[in-house]
Amino acid sequence: MRKISWNSPVILWFVFICTAALGLNYLTGGKSNRLVFEVYRSSLKDPLFYVRLFGHIFGHVNFAHFANNMMYILLLGPIVEEKYGSKNLVLLMAITAVVTGLVQVLLFPRTALLGASGIVFLLIMMSAVVGEGKDIPLTLILVVVVYFGNQIAEGLLEADKVSQLTHIIGGVIGLAGGWRLTRR
Repeated sequence: MRKISWNSPVILWFVFICTAALGLNYLTGGKSNRLVFEVYRSSLKDPLFYVRLFGHIFGHVNFAHFANNMMYILLLGPIVEEKYGSKNLVLLMAITAVVTGLVQVLLFPRTALLGASGIVFLLIMMSAVVGEGKDIPLTLILVVVVYFGNQIAEGLLEADKVSQLTHIIGGVIGLAGGWRLTRR
């Protein structure tokens, strides 16, 4: 009889925390998202501001938003975690959360940001970098061209520039982090 393995602890914990946050969002009628799981401009004296800088990556508006992000995270996350290690993945996820949170409060003061899209694109770019480290994979070049081209086009053509910027930031951090870790 085969056992179920805990194959990707960072990714699994991330998904479980996101699931709990979504459940809390439904139970509280959205209050938990506003309090902890979305980042927006507020007083630096508010201790929850700093929690929201990290916590916004766990919150989701609804199940469809959650499911879309979790599918990519569950597909790509274990590959990335195995290649780069749990500690490196946690560090890059935290950097992505803080950078996207700070960009949000500085550039978009009238809106809130929540969701794991930045983490999804971090994982997309990190998975594209996976390789031996000697050459630049053609698949990486194609992912970069298609991904950044799509995000820039959407950012120019759609009213919602916040999510595209979050995707780009997550992608850049993933590309830089994956490239640096692969070259070590």
